[in-house]
Amino acid sequence: MELNTLWFILVAVLFTGFFVLEGFDFGVGILSLLLGKNEVERRTILRTIGPHWDGNEVWLLTAGGAIFAAFPRWYAVMFSALYLPLFLLLVALILRGLAIEYRNKFHTETWRKRWDIAIFIGSLLAAILVGVAITDLLHGIPLDAKGVFTGNFLDLVHPFPVLAGVASLAVFTWIGLLFLRLKLQGELLTRTEPMASKLRWIVLVVFLALGAVGFVVDPLLLASPIPVKMAAVTAAATLLASVLHFKKQPGMAFIWAIVAIAATSITAFGSLFPNTMVSSLQETFNLTVSNASSTPYTLKIMTIVAAIFVPIVLVYQGFTFWIFRKRISMSEQGGY
Repeated sequence: MELNTLWFILVAVLFTGFFVLEGFDFGVGILSLLLGKNEVERRTILRTIGPHWDGNEVWLLTAGGAIFAAFPRWYAVMFSALYLPLFLLLVALILRGLAIEYRNKFHTETWRKRWDIAIFIGSLLAAILVGVAITDLLHGIPLDAKGVFTGNFLDLVHPFPVLAGVASLAVFTWIGLLFLRLKLQGELLTRTEPMASKLRWIVLVVFLALGAVGFVVDPLLLASPIPVKMAAVTAAATLLASVLHFKKQPGMAFIWAIVAIAATSITAFGSLFPNTMVSSLQETFNLTVSNASSTPYTLKIMTIVAAIFVPIVLVYQGFTFWIFRKRISMSEQGGY
């Protein structure tokens, strides 16, 4: 396997990790305002992601850094062509992070309420924009031979990316609910059940609609056997997660919801390869893993570094989830 292909796979893995881990973070951030009726309840909900949310965001930073180092032309074109949605995503992530850290600095209702709204808005926007940005990569945007974006904002928000944004919002909110069902107890846990039951049907419908529309409007999805197979895995995993939730098995439902998100990410990146960005103007204008990558020597050094540190990071993050695995009660004292 060539190193540029290996690094494309690694970038896909990093984004998949971000979608899975930060996905339920976004969901919890949205639900903190929808489920929490008072300060104690909202603080309890936020404590479920307290030890994890900032570490989960590192997956996105690492993915961006990997693109910058391994595929500098991809990085340059993507961050200029998708400047507005990526800028809004960055603002949403900053707003959300500031809100989580600052809401407990002053013990007044007005102060905390404003930051709670900021957490909700930041999580909501981030959940939508992730779906929009990734789908724009897959669907294609107007890039000329020099990689210059020649379109406008409407080229980035046509119906398919918008549908993907709605789908990512629904899925992340649902997996956030499933995560809360593993972490909460008492009245808050009971309150998650009816919302999760209703949302699972929305997720099923939106996922089916996204898959149907995707295979119609994006020929890349049919150009490789990987997207077709992984789309089937996504559908099966989503349905299985819904059934397991109905049978009161939240742990297994959460695992299969993760599988569905991971399969969706693999579908997207599998259909994109060997391209890194698709031009809607002409196929020869596409960026690929070959014409957008760094030199072989750079990729070799990066591969050695990644082989050493990626396993360490994975073990550390798994350890944190194990340490903070217990359920959280409203009666317990804590931050956030």
